[in-house]
Amino acid sequence: MFAPKYKITAEITNCLMDIEASRQAVSGMPVTLAVLNSLRESARLTSTHYSTQIEGNRLTQEQVADVIKGNSFPNRKRDESEVKNYYKALAYVDTLIENTETVLSEQNLKTIHGLVMDGRERPTKYRDGQNVIRNSSSGDIVYMPPEASDVTVLMQELVIWVNDQMQQSELPAPVIAGIAHYQFATIHPYYDGNGRTARLLTNLILHKSGYGLKGIYSLEEYYAKDLQSYYEALTVGPSHNYYMGRETSDITAWVAYFCRGMAEAFAAVRLKTAEAAKETSQTDQSYLLRELETRQKLILALFRESRFITTLEIAEALKLHRRTALNLCKQWVEDGFLVLHGTAKKSTKYELAAKWITLIQ
Repeated sequence: MFAPKYKITAEITNCLMDIEASRQAVSGMPVTLAVLNSLRESARLTSTHYSTQIEGNRLTQEQVADVIKGNSFPNRKRDESEVKNYYKALAYVDTLIENTETVLSEQNLKTIHGLVMDGRERPTKYRDGQNVIRNSSSGDIVYMPPEASDVTVLMQELVIWVNDQMQQSELPAPVIAGIAHYQFATIHPYYDGNGRTARLLTNLILHKSGYGLKGIYSLEEYYAKDLQSYYEALTVGPSHNYYMGRETSDITAWVAYFCRGMAEAFAAVRLKTAEAAKETSQTDQSYLLRELETRQKLILALFRESRFITTLEIAEALKLHRRTALNLCKQWVEDGFLVLHGTAKKSTKYELAAKWITLIQ
């Protein structure tokens, strides 16, 4: 069974305290829904750019944004495909995050990898042979992962360990995420796409553990700005061979590296969010958002596009049966969230009550 060796050092403890301070600060920032959505999209594009750049993608951050919008560049078809696939994988991870009943599974990871590699929501199979990571300049072996015959068991053990740790809530979430990142990269279950999938796994664990920071952070930039340090931190043990020490090595240095990066990324978000809060002329709306349930917050997005929405639109947005949506709307009218317009069932429309208008401006 997977049992990582590490110590919670003073440095790691300090980083965890910084991370928590930023998390608490950002959660209380008075940011409008429009600004929050903008910051989230910026974070998704940043993650997509840097995570693919680590693997050799040549598109700039501005070009990544253009590709997601549907534009293309000469002789960049492969780069464009990588960017689109990663962006799709991020969207899939978001669906896993939103489903509160979902626990981590191998099927999730295989599907994430399928999206990363092919852009299709189809689980991929683990590698069926040995792969070797070599220095691109010298050709020397940098790392030799475990044999293919051991991959399935190692992945099963990793998933069990992550779910157990998340359920017990005894180990800090950043440490769980960091160890999961390391172990996935160490197992290297695929011939390609391991790094991108490991980084997406990290985000999934953090969000599921309450460290999503409203979806407006990106750890990938920290890795990409100093790739040598990233790779050196992942290089643990006395040998490049998995079976010659790496599987039982102490990974405290990696955990410290990971927590430093997370603290830095969270601090950047804290600063960015504070600046956004100062720039907006809106009053503090955080208390308003806290009054709404999750489904109501989702419906706010519809009102940003149109003043009036229908029961059918609400049913489709929330994936509900139309009759269920109708009953929900009636309750929301009584609660003062919606204002009813019209009485005919087929033409019934709803407007957002005045109290909540500022949340969509």
